[in-house]
Amino acid sequence: MKVLGIAGGLAALALLAQPAAAQDDHAGHAGHAAPAAASAIEAVGVVRAVDVKAGKVTLAHEAIPARKWPPMTMAFKVSDPALLKDLAVGTKVRFKLDGQTITGLTAL
Repeated sequence: MKVLGIAGGLAALALLAQPAAAQDDHAGHAGHAAPAAASAIEAVGVVRAVDVKAGKVTLAHEAIPARKWPPMTMAFKVSDPALLKDLAVGTKVRFKLDGQTITGLTAL
């Protein structure tokens, strides 16, 4: 019987401690750096299509280990439509990705 009383007392204390934890200002959660995957990544590919009006380019790119992407063909938006100027299908390019957007593009 004594054990039951002690267990009940501990359960009551645990329930009383929960509101105190919820009122914490969570100051330790601030200041976390962005994950490395969010930064710009460079890769190489071949231009398969250019859609100036939509501001997109379709590339058959090599594997991108930083994103764990195998080689594939996909369309990307460009941050500046000027990047698509004079870009021809079949051109091998080095490109810089920030998220799903190409921010730099250079013919090789």
